[in-house]
Amino acid sequence: MAANSVTAHSVATGATGPEPTRRDFLYIATGAAAVVATGATIWPLISQMSPDASTLALASTEVDLSGIAEGQILTVKWRGNPVFVRHRTPKEIKEAEDTPLSQLPDPATDQSRVKKPEWLVVIGVCTHLGCVPLGHQGPYDGWFCPCHGSVYDTSGRIRQGPAPRNLDLPSYKFTSDTKILIG
Repeated sequence: MAANSVTAHSVATGATGPEPTRRDFLYIATGAAAVVATGATIWPLISQMSPDASTLALASTEVDLSGIAEGQILTVKWRGNPVFVRHRTPKEIKEAEDTPLSQLPDPATDQSRVKKPEWLVVIGVCTHLGCVPLGHQGPYDGWFCPCHGSVYDTSGRIRQGPAPRNLDLPSYKFTSDTKILIG
């Protein structure tokens, strides 16, 4: 009869098992503390894998084109490299477009190297040995690398010298008529 009274009491009170004890509370509290301690230990390790602010700042560069006169070259720094932004004249554009591809060691049309004909954006590192070429130099009024004699035209294409390919193009987009975002 005692067994029936315990069963009747459990059903009447809605209890499904024994009451929690102090030991149960300690197990739960210890587990929660272990989870928090593990998270506090792992978080700095995960956080240090993110790039720091100076690296993120170099990831993209905004350039205001409104101050660059026609025929002028602006040099900006992006990811530790110089980038040449050239406001080309109509004469420079025509010469670059009219150059026969058969005359180029690394054939590329002018249209494939620019997004707007009047603006050329190239990474200013010679593709031969990594020197920085000088602007408005050489027989094509483009760039000349004084170290080994590579000559580039106004589209950044190699024309003479030991450089194996054209000046590299960075990824960029026009955010307005007077601004570009490099990177």
